[in-house]
Amino acid sequence: MMTTAQQDAPRATLLHVEPQLFVSDLERACRFYIDKLGFEIVFTYGEPTFYAQVRRGGARLNLRRTGRPAFDREFVRIEGHAISASIALDDAQMLFLEFEQKGVDFEQRLRIEPWGARNFIVRDPDGNLICFAGPGD
Repeated sequence: MMTTAQQDAPRATLLHVEPQLFVSDLERACRFYIDKLGFEIVFTYGEPTFYAQVRRGGARLNLRRTGRPAFDREFVRIEGHAISASIALDDAQMLFLEFEQKGVDFEQRLRIEPWGARNFIVRDPDGNLICFAGPGD
């Protein structure tokens, strides 16, 4: 528990988060995020390239190439939805319909959750699950 002095002390402000997703083929992953999900490349890094950042609006995802599977299949089988990143948005239905028109495969189709969020989940080519969530109303 914080003391009053600790609560009144200046604190750093957290501005945003940039999840790092592990991918086996960086070029394939970038194409998926650009062509299917409407992101754009912010930067790529390395020779050969092993790291990239993509963005759409205020959402940024860092993609890191790895030489091994990022997910243990048994973990995913037992745990189910192992979400890699959640992206908040103002209208989940509008984005869901956009992705549906582009032929995106959904891990979970659009639905309203018991806690009120309207969300859907997309699986990228490497098994990263991205949850897009907006208000239920």
